[in-house]
Amino acid sequence: MEREIVIPGQLLSENKADSGPGTYIKDGKVYSLLYGVKNAKNKISVIPFTGKYIPSPRDYVIGTVIGVTPSNWIFDISSPYDGLLHVSEYPRRVESDKMSEIMDVGSSALLRIKDVNSSMKVELTMRERGLRALNVGRIIEITPTKVPRIIGHGGSMVSMLKKETNCEIFVGQNGRIWIKGNDAEMDLLNEAIELIMKHSHTSGLTERISHFLKNEDDVVSEKDETVLEDDLAVDTEDECEIREETCRKVDALLEDDDN
Repeated sequence: MEREIVIPGQLLSENKADSGPGTYIKDGKVYSLLYGVKNAKNKISVIPFTGKYIPSPRDYVIGTVIGVTPSNWIFDISSPYDGLLHVSEYPRRVESDKMSEIMDVGSSALLRIKDVNSSMKVELTMRERGLRALNVGRIIEITPTKVPRIIGHGGSMVSMLKKETNCEIFVGQNGRIWIKGNDAEMDLLNEAIELIMKHSHTSGLTERISHFLKNEDDVVSEKDETVLEDDLAVDTEDECEIREETCRKVDALLEDDDN
């Protein structure tokens, strides 16, 4: 299937109801917000080739506190736009003067985007199962557009990574991944993620990463370094579907951890 490449400001639809991720509405019409590939499945969206994460409601993200006000934690969410977590969206009641004791500048947390308004004010929440401040583990940063490759079709890749490394994994749509395990397990998982990023354009990637984790094969051969058109078509076609499915996948993958 031929994919249309679009540029910022390009008209995509005369109907504002068609607006999806990577687009904006002006005078009742839908325009591209990004340089990328147009996806007209369900609503019209634009999948960026590269660049910063653009927040979308219901996305799971990993944020780092960059400021604390009397009523909000301000988070860097690896986006041009900061996220605001109002004290009422924290899982339990917190007095204003105690906020910095709960999460201070430099603290990280698992979050979900509650809302994004037309001026790109991003509201966050932690009032869902599994969302919490991060006091252990590591955070790995990848290009946000590579998130679908880490998740895999139907969650196949992330499930395999979790099983083979015995690590907990939380994949944020903003390109940040939280992992938790012993040092050796996290080192192995980190190396596997680096391999996925390096060879994300090749086919059969889940199987090869599985071989690597089982110490059966730690090299992707030169002959496999081929971009397959079918693979790229699947990546772009399914990205918006993956965005929606990720919400369910993370719910299934997350385990409550009160430690």
